[in-house]
Amino acid sequence: MPVLAIDAATMVSSAAVATKDRLLAEVVMQLKKPQSEVLMGHIMDALAIAHVDKSELTGIAVNIGPGSFTGLRIGLAAAKMMAYALDIPIAGIRIDEVLAYHYPVENIYSAAFVDAQKGNVYFSLQKWDKGCLQTVREMTVLEMAEAVDICEGMDRPVVAMGDVVQRRLDEFARCLNTRPALPHHIMPRAANTAFAGIHRLASGRCDNVMTLEPLYIRRSEAEELWEKRRKEQDKN
Repeated sequence: MPVLAIDAATMVSSAAVATKDRLLAEVVMQLKKPQSEVLMGHIMDALAIAHVDKSELTGIAVNIGPGSFTGLRIGLAAAKMMAYALDIPIAGIRIDEVLAYHYPVENIYSAAFVDAQKGNVYFSLQKWDKGCLQTVREMTVLEMAEAVDICEGMDRPVVAMGDVVQRRLDEFARCLNTRPALPHHIMPRAANTAFAGIHRLASGRCDNVMTLEPLYIRRSEAEELWEKRRKEQDKN
């Protein structure tokens, strides 16, 4: 039965419809367009291309980040709205898991490099073992150089993915153990979110539609600025 996947965690806007063994449709756009303007259209297009009515959906999968604060909120709001209205289960998938589905093979590590602003990255390492995805290093905020050094010191080749890798390809040219993913595999896509979600839902690990939240890890720049101003006002 079909599952709808939504991915708006980065500048990529993507929606997909898939079953356990088949990708029925996927719409992917990577342009500087606000998610609020394009995402719902992509969801409707993916359903139309797949010839699937929303009433036929059996679940929703959504990329919960970390990533763009605005994109995450828009993507999750759309996913929760549909899951609640259709009374179907929802699964939130971390962005590093979404990226790792690009290369579901053993003997390599998948590294997520996602923009955390101020020269930092959200970084994690994943590996596949006998068809199961395992976390080698939990998602954390690091300086770019430190994250690259970790990859260079690993005992297996590392495939680097994420928006930071896409923007800073030259920095990986000097690496010996770390290679950037191919252009069509370097960013998250809803197809990956769909299959990760199908696996999660099939094992009974659905999320609560009322309490599912984006994975931020750190606060937004606006929140940090607000707190800084509040502390300055308290001093005065």
